[in-house]
Amino acid sequence: MSSCLTPEAALTRGSWVKLICGASNQDLAAIEDVCGVFALAGVHCIDVAADVAVAAAARRGIAWAQARGAARPWLMVSLSDGADPHFRKAWFDPQRCPPACARPCERVCPALAIGVAATGGPGVLVERCYGCGRCLPACPEGLIEERGQVLEAVDVPPLLTQLRPDAVELHTQPGRGAAFAERLAQVVASGVPLQRLAVSAGLEGTAQLPAGLGAELWQRFALLRAQGLRPLWQLDGRPMSGDVGAGTAHAAVKLAAAVLACAPPGPVQLAGGTNAHTLSQLQAPLRRHIAGVAFGGVARRLLQPLLLEAQGRGRPLLADGTLWPEALELAQALVAPWLEQT
Repeated sequence: MSSCLTPEAALTRGSWVKLICGASNQDLAAIEDVCGVFALAGVHCIDVAADVAVAAAARRGIAWAQARGAARPWLMVSLSDGADPHFRKAWFDPQRCPPACARPCERVCPALAIGVAATGGPGVLVERCYGCGRCLPACPEGLIEERGQVLEAVDVPPLLTQLRPDAVELHTQPGRGAAFAERLAQVVASGVPLQRLAVSAGLEGTAQLPAGLGAELWQRFALLRAQGLRPLWQLDGRPMSGDVGAGTAHAAVKLAAAVLACAPPGPVQLAGGTNAHTLSQLQAPLRRHIAGVAFGGVARRLLQPLLLEAQGRGRPLLADGTLWPEALELAQALVAPWLEQT
């Protein structure tokens, strides 16, 4: 099933679906496969790290889907106006791991990004890690640390000029209005015409109240309007947790219910803990005000067994005629309920 609506029409209708590949995910083979499958399933936008190789991998996946009748989704790249959990990697020295360690870090990693540390293996596989942070408290020795990855200001305009995305997403947090303005100026300086400028924000990890977040979004809205940019508000309920279970779906819905009354103009999209249970938790009055949803961890986790099976067969998932149709069915089951919204 491929969506017959343009991305803009889907935002208006309330049936918008975005795939989040991860703002720091650099697993090129998996990105190409996942983007191809979900583009064919009908997503309207694919959000990737601001990285030349990552964008190229996503475009290869999209081209594969287009060759099979899919409409081209927007390619969105993510930036941050400061330190952010979406823009980090885990790191540890495997030589320091006790030989008898049960490696709980390896068990809790949803990206399979931790190698056989106890035998001096690779530790964190940097390209796979997307910064969920679940390994940090899991280490009994406290050996794992996080390392932020935020682009330097001077690098943003030329990188965007090279990437030529359809949209950009800026991750922000309350209290960072000045930093947001600076990052926005760098985006504008690239000269790249954008369909939308998405703003991703939430309350997790802050003492902010919903009304305070609404005021922050209004401040961002004034900056976007001054630049002639069209906003898309991503409310991040519980970041990078959609693969955990049904309970996380409530976080995004709860945040939307609290913030919508004080949100500025523009479509509002749910993220952060979203999964197959999210839509059923949206009551009718609230549902009418939601433009769509973004799926990240749950989408990647859904296809992970098939990605591993394809890897074991020595070929990409998209090149395996028995595996990619199975992956497509899984992706369609996740996105179809949103695509069918009226």
